[in-house]
Amino acid sequence: MSAATSTPHRPGRWHRLDTAADGLALDLGLYAAAAGFAAITAATSTLVPHRAWGTIAALGYLAAALAATGQLLLRRHRPHSKLVTLPGRALVTALAWAGTALLPLIWQSVQRTAGRTDRAQEEVLVVEDSGTRLVDTGTPYLGPDAIAALPPDEQLLGYTPYQPGMALFGIPRAFADTWWTDARVWFAVGTAVALLLAIRILRPPTTRTDTTRHDALLLRGVQAATVLPVCALTLATGGDDLPVLALCLLALALAATDRPGWAGIAVGLAGALKLFAWPVAAVLIIWGLTRRAGLRVAAGALGLPAAALLPTLLVDRNALVENVLRFPLGHGLVSSPAASPFPGYLIANALPAGRMIAAALLVAAGIAIAVLLARRPPRTARSVALICGYGLLVAILLMPATRFGYLLYPIAFLLWAPALDLLGFRQPPSADDRQGVDLRT
Repeated sequence: MSAATSTPHRPGRWHRLDTAADGLALDLGLYAAAAGFAAITAATSTLVPHRAWGTIAALGYLAAALAATGQLLLRRHRPHSKLVTLPGRALVTALAWAGTALLPLIWQSVQRTAGRTDRAQEEVLVVEDSGTRLVDTGTPYLGPDAIAALPPDEQLLGYTPYQPGMALFGIPRAFADTWWTDARVWFAVGTAVALLLAIRILRPPTTRTDTTRHDALLLRGVQAATVLPVCALTLATGGDDLPVLALCLLALALAATDRPGWAGIAVGLAGALKLFAWPVAAVLIIWGLTRRAGLRVAAGALGLPAAALLPTLLVDRNALVENVLRFPLGHGLVSSPAASPFPGYLIANALPAGRMIAAALLVAAGIAIAVLLARRPPRTARSVALICGYGLLVAILLMPATRFGYLLYPIAFLLWAPALDLLGFRQPPSADDRQGVDLRT
């Protein structure tokens, strides 16, 4: 037994906050703060789709906050009612996601079909165009010559900086121009399916009765991937990151239940969509090596992205290199507009040789993480989630060009991690466990 579970200790500050009033206090705080964020977004955002999201989402969050308030009041008189325990909290979470992500998404999709050209972010158009190209030419990418031939103000949209699998979400638009062929609708479908599978996996049938705390942690992780404003806003207006995130969370759930082969397939599907899943795949492979299952993880984690890349490589190698390598590295015909004021961006733009300094800091952070992985490889799914969460947070902060929305990845991984400690699935203690650090609190 590890020191973390054998030595009595005071619950951490996060544990006390998370469990106050059986979790309802933090629920209320989350929905109230999110309502304020959505209202401010509706009033001040310079992006029209974001303002449209905020107008509807503010009401959705306000309704959820009122529901949480009602639950707190009811808890005083009927503390064991399903309306105030986990089933009730889960129901409010589901309704909040519907009201703050799905409803704004569908509304914007309907308005877009009716002729509003300001009801989708650029990535939606890019994915749908790539899906049409995939159907017509066999590759989702335009070559450098084709991009150069576009008018200067359209060259940015000519790039598809995603892995080939992302184009699949744009294929429905190639056949019909309706609200349900909007790529965001299919992003939402993929996200919901992956999250439901992850939830089902992390709640295996059990005869034990002491699973309430674990289910509460799982609900908090689900909230981080759904109703948190950075996730709800992203899904409703752009959406391409959410199925990637959900598949990574599914991979972590499969790892937690000792299914390394399936974990590799899940993270491999995510890697076939976007590069953000590749660091998660690398850490999962290292986790697999500690369990003598590295090849089983790697087969899916590396094989599926490679299988997705191979056809496009055969059809047009130059187009693949231009979109997947040159553009993300800043060597395309146009530069990425990503410019959130994180330290890496500020250093790159405010200091002499700033881009070199920011790049050096990013490389140094990568080396430090690699050394940590070599010295203390993750032995549990929880450790994998924590390493991915903190590692991606550092990378996002130090990138010379990044987006605020990318924070959804580390936030979700860090809040998903506690739910990966499962009753009935003994996993080898991690280095953190052996040192007596209880990361669950």
